[in-house]
Amino acid sequence: MVNTTIKTTKSQEVFAAAQNLMPGGVSSPVRAFKSVGGQPIVFDRVKGAYIWDIDGNQYIDYVGTWGPAICGHAHPEVIAALHEALEKGTSFGAPSVLENVLAEMVIDAVPSIEMVRFVNSGTEACMGVLRLMRAFTKREKIIKFEGCYHGHADAFLVKAGSGVATLGLPDSPGVPKSATSTTLTAPFNDLESVKALFEENRDEIAGVILEPVVGNAGFIAPDAGFLEGLRELTHEYGALLVFDEVMTGFRIAYGGAQEKFGVTPDLTTLGKVIGGGLPVGAYGGRRDIMSMVAPAGPVYQAGTLSGNPLAMTAGIKTLELLQKPGTYEYLDRITKKLADGLLQIAKETGHAVCGGQISAMFGLFFTSGPVHNYEDAKKSDTAKFGRFHRGMLEHGIYLAPSQFEAGFTSFAHTEEDIDQTLAVARDVMSSL
Repeated sequence: MVNTTIKTTKSQEVFAAAQNLMPGGVSSPVRAFKSVGGQPIVFDRVKGAYIWDIDGNQYIDYVGTWGPAICGHAHPEVIAALHEALEKGTSFGAPSVLENVLAEMVIDAVPSIEMVRFVNSGTEACMGVLRLMRAFTKREKIIKFEGCYHGHADAFLVKAGSGVATLGLPDSPGVPKSATSTTLTAPFNDLESVKALFEENRDEIAGVILEPVVGNAGFIAPDAGFLEGLRELTHEYGALLVFDEVMTGFRIAYGGAQEKFGVTPDLTTLGKVIGGGLPVGAYGGRRDIMSMVAPAGPVYQAGTLSGNPLAMTAGIKTLELLQKPGTYEYLDRITKKLADGLLQIAKETGHAVCGGQISAMFGLFFTSGPVHNYEDAKKSDTAKFGRFHRGMLEHGIYLAPSQFEAGFTSFAHTEEDIDQTLAVARDVMSSL
């Protein structure tokens, strides 16, 4: 059982000290709880579906270190594999057989990937794929979607999601106009706007990049035919289609969103799950495109810790665990129970809420909806979400501290965890 009365004295003390040491007291913006009020809890340890703060409070966790913990935190088989790898060293800066093993697993799983390059983060992966798509097509412009987040590289900080949306920031200071002048934006789920951009910029657009299921503006699923339409448009105009599956890869299906929806992009970015909780990213795709990456080709990209043995080990073991029969069926069942339960409770307690789930990814918006894109998402009652978040936290349920972030489950979550979460949600929503 989780605690029902949460006291966070130690967390408050540590966070107060942190604000004099780090900007905002955190190493990544959304962790600061600015959009939901109050102060963040300071973690002490994690295990399975649970986290403990430094005050000793236990919580059911639906953030999962923002996605990687699909097997649950500190899975014993992952930890055991890492202990063995640690004895051999933390970093080689040279080839290891582990890179081959994980590369083969990724290539076997993800429909679009014939070759892969490992990096250290999702941001790095998106930076690499941007350079590659421009080099391959000999064009400079790209299309991204409002509310989709592809890391904090300059060219992507245009109508970005994630922390940018959460904190209500404009396009970031320090990003020169020249860095974003070739970035075009369109509303998610709006094919006509994409077609119009192609018509207005004929033979200038290198490609389209998107989260096939948006998780960085809240959970937004693609409308029927949207991904297929993008595939047709990019073919028609000689551009590349890039799926940013840093969040959805190995989470909504073993082969990612492209397996789930049956649409194969030209290039894919990955992260989170394939590192099993360690820093990792990857980009891959068609062999003819990936062959342009140095040293095979002229497109330069490098990284000292890329493909390091610890990240490769954790990724290999995580993907092995995900291949066990029934894993994704279980993830879908418990996540559906959670998402449907939250929507039903909201309805019964008189709140305008919409949302949904796909496999182990879910979200809800405090608006009547439906939510098809970021503009729809922005109609949400963020103040009410903040009260909901604080109420859940005070009763031992840890949700992403933002209306504009998706939630995650793991196969460590039990039916009892879901039941307890829904019981708390009923109490909290009844008092909003």
